[in-house]
Amino acid sequence: MSKRGDGMGDPGEEDGGVLVGGDAYGGVKLSPARTRKPRRSAKARRRNVILAGFLSSCVLVTTGVVWATPRQIGTVDAGVTARSSSGAENILLVGVDKRDDLTRQQQNRLKLGREAGQRTDTMMVIHLSEDHKKVTVVSLPRDTWLTIPGKGDHKINSAYQFGGPKLAKQTVEAATGLEINRYIEVNILGFIDVVDSLGGVTVCTPVPIDDTKIALNLPAGTHQLNGVQALGYARTRATARSDLDRIDRQQQVISALLNRALSADTLANPGKLASFVNSTLSTVKVDPDDGLLGLATQLRDVSLGDVKFAEVPLADVDFKTPTGESAVLWDKAAAREMFRKIGADEDPAKPTASTSPKPSAKPTALAPGDVTLKVKNGTLITGLAARTKEALVAYGFKVPGKPGNTSKKDYKQTFIRYGAGMEQSAKLVATAIPGAELRAADIDGIELILGSDQPKVQQRKSTATPSAKPSVTPTTKTAMENICKK
Repeated sequence: MSKRGDGMGDPGEEDGGVLVGGDAYGGVKLSPARTRKPRRSAKARRRNVILAGFLSSCVLVTTGVVWATPRQIGTVDAGVTARSSSGAENILLVGVDKRDDLTRQQQNRLKLGREAGQRTDTMMVIHLSEDHKKVTVVSLPRDTWLTIPGKGDHKINSAYQFGGPKLAKQTVEAATGLEINRYIEVNILGFIDVVDSLGGVTVCTPVPIDDTKIALNLPAGTHQLNGVQALGYARTRATARSDLDRIDRQQQVISALLNRALSADTLANPGKLASFVNSTLSTVKVDPDDGLLGLATQLRDVSLGDVKFAEVPLADVDFKTPTGESAVLWDKAAAREMFRKIGADEDPAKPTASTSPKPSAKPTALAPGDVTLKVKNGTLITGLAARTKEALVAYGFKVPGKPGNTSKKDYKQTFIRYGAGMEQSAKLVATAIPGAELRAADIDGIELILGSDQPKVQQRKSTATPSAKPSVTPTTKTAMENICKK
């Protein structure tokens, strides 16, 4: 477990914290007197906390609750398309990094640098299904290279700098083919207060992270982070897949915060609930006449299992722009088909029935980073599972949580159990552990059962130019799957 303190300043310093206020971009916090609210039913409170939890936990966003007044939420004109009172809708969520209101001491404390102005640090498209029971979240890589209407080819996060919310919205509509019905903008520095209001967040990283720029050092494993640490975890790009790993971490943080916001510990604690709501309200701006209370009603039946994350299919993850920058290119055909499915309330991960892959198409090669597995010790040898997990993580596999133990302790032969559809992934694990036997089983995922033969994990062969493999086939994961298992 990581320590809760951020270790970036003395308690007695004059500017010892980030102050995020009612205008969503700095100033004082809401007065405690504002937390007083009329009585509401348990169902209404749960519905509204789901909304606040979902949107605020995006690093990201937040929105109101029934007892919140409109004056607590700022507005911004993004030129969104008018929506009907019911039916499916698409929300563009933009996390804005604005540092002008911070003192130099605060910028140093948060390791943010001293650039002035505003830039979009996070962009997500959130689709609410027609029956209002399913939510699909797609993170748009900030390094996406595309055409910004009227401005030429640039990275997607430049759209906001060139033309503010309206151009950001137009750019996303042109790229995805989806009509944006709501716009929500958040100063991501307010995320610190949101996390702290819930008592921190639990994350699990399969690989160690050492980002000297933001003073974030986490060994592989599970950690409890405070607001400053969680912001660093959600923003760092100091891992092999850079912005793509960053998206995975942000989705994990969203899931963890949703889980914490909806826990009995939060819902049954009036003080913590009020602190959470006020923290989220103080960071958000929405399009005029947004009707967030109506959105709260529409989301009343959404649970963790109903929130699904999807990734944009990529054609090139190491594209060099004419200006020499590193960027990513979408697989335009696959991406457009994915967004079409999302707009039609279809599962983006399921293949289209009317189409079949071309015989000449080569399947995307699996990489260790694409495979998640569990490790269980089937012997009485102390530390065998922990050592094996460490070696597998060093190889590149994802092994979240602590290794477990089997009920039987006399396994002699190491074997790999795998569920339906996981054979290729299991074979990749077997290539790293010579002698391990493959066994199909009625389980979810992959399990490595260690025997007394004490298998050795081979060192991964390095390549001259290591790079992340582009993802062509869309994959999805629910918020429930993203929560760290204890």
